[in-house]
Amino acid sequence: MIKDPTDHIADFDDAYANAEHIPDAASFPARWAANAQEFRTELGRRADINISYGDTGRQVLDVLLPKNSPRGLIVFVHGGYWKAFDKSTWSHLARGPVEKGLAVAIPSYTLCPDARISEITAEIGAAITVAADRVDGPVGLAGHSAGGHLVTRMISESTPLQSHIRERIKNVVSISGVHDLRPLLKTKMNETLGLDTAEALTESPVLLKPVSNARVVCWVGADERPEFVRQNSMLADVWRESGASTAVVEEYGQHHFNVIDGLADPDHTMVRALLSPLF
Repeated sequence: MIKDPTDHIADFDDAYANAEHIPDAASFPARWAANAQEFRTELGRRADINISYGDTGRQVLDVLLPKNSPRGLIVFVHGGYWKAFDKSTWSHLARGPVEKGLAVAIPSYTLCPDARISEITAEIGAAITVAADRVDGPVGLAGHSAGGHLVTRMISESTPLQSHIRERIKNVVSISGVHDLRPLLKTKMNETLGLDTAEALTESPVLLKPVSNARVVCWVGADERPEFVRQNSMLADVWRESGASTAVVEEYGQHHFNVIDGLADPDHTMVRALLSPLF
């Protein structure tokens, strides 16, 4: 019998709780929002805001543009356990790729419980399609936490993306991604997520095959909750056996809330890891 790697966990809510284990965690959202607004103001007309990709108010995205014609596209998908935040909190994370000459699209999406996770997956596929139709060149995806799950779903065999979009995706960086949804069935947050066993199976990238030529960097803070570190390496290990190109990074000194900071620095190794396969 194969041992369940989570059978040692007595409290699944604590295993997936981040803020409770990060000093001054409550201050981070306000800082993110302020930094995001500052960067949009700095970009001025190069911040193309509230582009629709669907029929509802949350099916909108921003495209943040470099000074010259973009040489490719990055799509960043935010986290929040599929139930919190929107695009406006994360604009500053586009600085790294934008200063390297790429456009960055950041979508909002319908949150649980107003959408199931499978429906959010479809929304992200639609958002990427609209963004890719606006910007030529290679495409890279990055996502944090729930966003890490969503970007890896885009390069799973059951991706909602049509082949002409999927084939443009040259690299994915999943940051602190949740790639196996089954443990979330045992959490209180599932009262909001509404996951059932069937959806946990069909929406967990670690249980799915990657598309051909898939490339993913699984990046996590070394100081994160052990479950995030485990899930990070698990996807890389499983997908490598299925033929994907995978790498694992455990960034020293970083936790769940500051591990994303590297995206805002054009010289950070995270930005280099994201962009180098595109060219």
